[in-house]
Amino acid sequence: MDLIDLRSDTVTRPGPGMRKAMHDAEVGDDVFGDDPTINQLQERVAALFGKEAAIWTPTGTMANQIAIGSLAGQGEEIICDRGAHIVNYEGGAISALWGAQSLVVDGERGIFGPEDVRAVLRRGDNEHFPRQRAVALENTHNRGGGSVWPIAQMRKVAALAHEAGLAVHLDGARLWNAHVVSGVPLLEYGALADTVSVCLSKGLGAPAGSLVASTRERVMRMRRLRKRLGGGLRQAGVLAAAGLYALDHHIERLAEDHQNARRLAELVREIPGLSCEPRLVETNLLFVDVAVKGGSRALVAAARSEGVLCNAEGAGERIRLVTHLDVPASAIPEAAQRLRQAATAL
Repeated sequence: MDLIDLRSDTVTRPGPGMRKAMHDAEVGDDVFGDDPTINQLQERVAALFGKEAAIWTPTGTMANQIAIGSLAGQGEEIICDRGAHIVNYEGGAISALWGAQSLVVDGERGIFGPEDVRAVLRRGDNEHFPRQRAVALENTHNRGGGSVWPIAQMRKVAALAHEAGLAVHLDGARLWNAHVVSGVPLLEYGALADTVSVCLSKGLGAPAGSLVASTRERVMRMRRLRKRLGGGLRQAGVLAAAGLYALDHHIERLAEDHQNARRLAELVREIPGLSCEPRLVETNLLFVDVAVKGGSRALVAAARSEGVLCNAEGAGERIRLVTHLDVPASAIPEAAQRLRQAATAL
């Protein structure tokens, strides 16, 4: 039985074209700044977002964290959504690495408004308060089910943040998905944020790699932070070549993942004991509420025995299904049928 892996879009594997690009990559020593393929990738991503420079990192967490570390330090504060990746899935790095803290607001599927930020702004320079340094946005929002920020709302939040003297960090791990589904140019996203992180190893299918784009001065600061975290790689152009290939071949095809996710949602909601709302499936993530014996964890185990891999989401009775490059449209009805068999067996 062939496995259908719906755990995450991080499970994608490089195909023949990407592997050839990696094999043929021209490399140097990136710590010395002379890996030509790394430099090409950094320059390209900076240009895509209208920034002066960009820096490559091996992981998305490192990308987010060196961006945050360049914006806030000990005793300072970042405003973000309660469900943000930087708060829930990065090992407490904001406080552990930089001595900063997060102040969370409650958005709708991860998306909040200027009024939410205004309500938590700390006025004046009272010594009792931490100094606020930045507002962090996440687009698409993971825990929001791949929700896409309306660009008008992003503009309002960013404008308020800048008016209050705060920087804006955009966690764009899946910003490519938001760009494809919304049609908003990458340059427009870049114009709203002081730092923009993007990931190449999710829907774009590279084996590793994220980048942060910003000003040249801030990127130099992040380069020091990356080194401190052990992120100074040598012949990393082998991985950068995969990223360049992904940018050339895999952005527009994300629309297929979105279509597959919506089709999967339509099929899954017909399964007794499972429910989801297809209209909330904007990109390649869908959350399914589980009401079967044993709950979400029992369903995950039963689905595995049927050849479908998925994850329970948080502490609640939900599972998350993620469509991606390695799940073709032809596999969607089969995935739904196997999930039906798993749910029926419980």
